[in-house]
Amino acid sequence: MSRRLLGVAIMATLAVGLTGCGSGGSSGSDNSLEIWIRQAPDSDSAKTAKKLADAFTKASGVQTKVVALFDDFETKLNQQAAQKDLPDIVINDTAQLGNMVSQGWLEPVDKAALKGGDQLAETAWKAATGSDGKFYAAPFSAQSFALIVRKDWREKVGMDPPETWDDLAKLAVAFTEKDPDGNGQKDTAGFTAPAGTKRGYASWYASSLIYANGGDFIKSTGAGKYAATVNDPKTVEAVQYLQDQFCKTKTVNPGAVSNDTTVTHEVFEKGQGGIYLVGPYVLARFVNSIGTDKIEVLPVPKGPSGGPGTLGEGENVYLMAGSANKDAQKKFAEFAISPEGQRIGMNKDANGAIVRLPVNTTVDMSAERQDPRWKVFQESYAHAVYAPPVPNWAPIRQTSADTINAVWADCTADVKTAMDELNTKLTQELQSQKAS
Repeated sequence: MSRRLLGVAIMATLAVGLTGCGSGGSSGSDNSLEIWIRQAPDSDSAKTAKKLADAFTKASGVQTKVVALFDDFETKLNQQAAQKDLPDIVINDTAQLGNMVSQGWLEPVDKAALKGGDQLAETAWKAATGSDGKFYAAPFSAQSFALIVRKDWREKVGMDPPETWDDLAKLAVAFTEKDPDGNGQKDTAGFTAPAGTKRGYASWYASSLIYANGGDFIKSTGAGKYAATVNDPKTVEAVQYLQDQFCKTKTVNPGAVSNDTTVTHEVFEKGQGGIYLVGPYVLARFVNSIGTDKIEVLPVPKGPSGGPGTLGEGENVYLMAGSANKDAQKKFAEFAISPEGQRIGMNKDANGAIVRLPVNTTVDMSAERQDPRWKVFQESYAHAVYAPPVPNWAPIRQTSADTINAVWADCTADVKTAMDELNTKLTQELQSQKAS
């Protein structure tokens, strides 16, 4: 599909006035900077992206065209790459860096020459680093993970906030068995989990508990090389703990093994589950849809064999190869990481934040957001673990998700055996990437 035709299709769905494809990149009809962001086109986050782009235009004079896409984002990027017609800027997950580098889609970023680059957290810069040690993006947003819990349910069943994994499991049982919503029916679950395989969600969900237990998927052996460690006892223990919730106590929402995050958000909102291990991007949404007095944010308890730790993620501003607007690309990256750009992206306490935790260390989050629950995520970020800079993390996450999902879906599966087999697959994947 050509950029012009893809733009027409996108325009039909953009309810917030974002402009479709058609310029920027390598062959546009004008000099507007084309910016793609992985957000639903009619979402509050898409509106925030438009505010950011408009503020950049006002500050720089550079015109912009923003395209918000969510479903099949990477597939559509591949289509544009095949046409040699990539957008100028992509705002996307940090975990996609290796994949885009391997495709040759990204321009390296000179950290020293990037205005404001010295104000960014070093942890965030690590997530913009390729396996060759070069920077391939400007850090834009960070996030850690925590438990969003139905506080009203917890108080109804008379339990304290969980401090251990055993406490967490007991709370999940109480939410499943003690009718916390008081409707007289056994229609609630403890955990809501995006445990499907799409985009590697089962691995994504499990990773925070794996890191909280001191486990990992792969470990650095030095000099840019890695070894698979997914059958380490600490990792196996975390996956086994979750299988127990699916299979022994049966405290996970029905259908979780087929769900992605879009569905899981709705499951939590509908009161079908009471514990959601997730990032901060849904906090404002749940405050609005469930009620601020009914939810609380609690840290992920340390595992019995390790911790603390959670998954660390975020979004980078990627400067795409082949752009005719290289100076404007750099200017946009500098604006996005500036205090003004970060504040716009944070969107205060309102829904639609595209900057979850600011990466610019001069920005005081507490001055921008009054909701103290954000602080739990900020404190968890100190122990966050990012995907390592292997050439391509995507197949490692996907392969892990396929195995982890299978042991949750099949209660007869032996977790240790499955993780041994996964370790072999990850070893082969690292070899194929010349990273072992």
